[in-house]
Amino acid sequence: MNVFNSSQSWVDEFSDPIRPLGMVPTMGALHQGHMTLIERALKENNTVLVTIFINPTQFNDKTDLERYPQDLDADIKKIEQFRGNIFVYTPAVEDVYGNNITAKSFNLGGLDEPMEGVKRKNHFHGVATVVSYFLEIFQPNRAYFGEKDFQQLRVIEQLSKALALNTKIIGCPIIREPDGLAMSSRNQLLGVEDRKKAPMIFQLLQLLKAQSALLSYRALREIVHDFFKKNDSLKLDYFVICDPKTLQEIDFKQSPGTGRAFIAVYLGKIRLIDNLDMS
Repeated sequence: MNVFNSSQSWVDEFSDPIRPLGMVPTMGALHQGHMTLIERALKENNTVLVTIFINPTQFNDKTDLERYPQDLDADIKKIEQFRGNIFVYTPAVEDVYGNNITAKSFNLGGLDEPMEGVKRKNHFHGVATVVSYFLEIFQPNRAYFGEKDFQQLRVIEQLSKALALNTKIIGCPIIREPDGLAMSSRNQLLGVEDRKKAPMIFQLLQLLKAQSALLSYRALREIVHDFFKKNDSLKLDYFVICDPKTLQEIDFKQSPGTGRAFIAVYLGKIRLIDNLDMS
């Protein structure tokens, strides 16, 4: 494993890696979900590049950025467990942005506008700025992203098409804790009591899926409303069922069986997201 913190180092020393190259972009605080992405990338490529970079332009809340978990030494140790040709890129902000730490603007086909786009202004342009930088600098054959951030996955697929990049964007299934909670770096910020309640988010999604063939979207929304009314220690940020390709909300009268449910919930100050295919 080779760790470097300058993209110029890659250009100077590693410009001809053994192809195909698979890339796993992360913001660190690695968990088993990240490990499965790396494992798959190793199976499908001769070389794997893991990036560890907390991207400031995708945070609309400075406090959220400041408390985002980070432990680079622990992350490196986790990656060291893998055998194979692995490079780890851990840049400073200046290596990615230079002296101008601002997000670029992209045509993301409207996929950035609903859900997280409403709640986190310019979030996806920040994501697209750093992902496009990685894709253009390293030109991986494949790049791997988890479906927990499903909207982000769709946005990056659109970005790759818009920029005519040759990287294949690969979505990988959500990895969950034994109690159903979607694995996330933010989970470690939860207090003991909130962590006990967190699995209720996935339990709700499972309940909705079980009813999706029988009830309309409007009826499922009523179930969600009642759930949070009874469990007021969890605060709903949004719940929506969308077409998984366009991310447009389905009609209230429609059967949600072909859609995908998306939810964002606050437990105390920590915001968690999850999603589930309703089919």
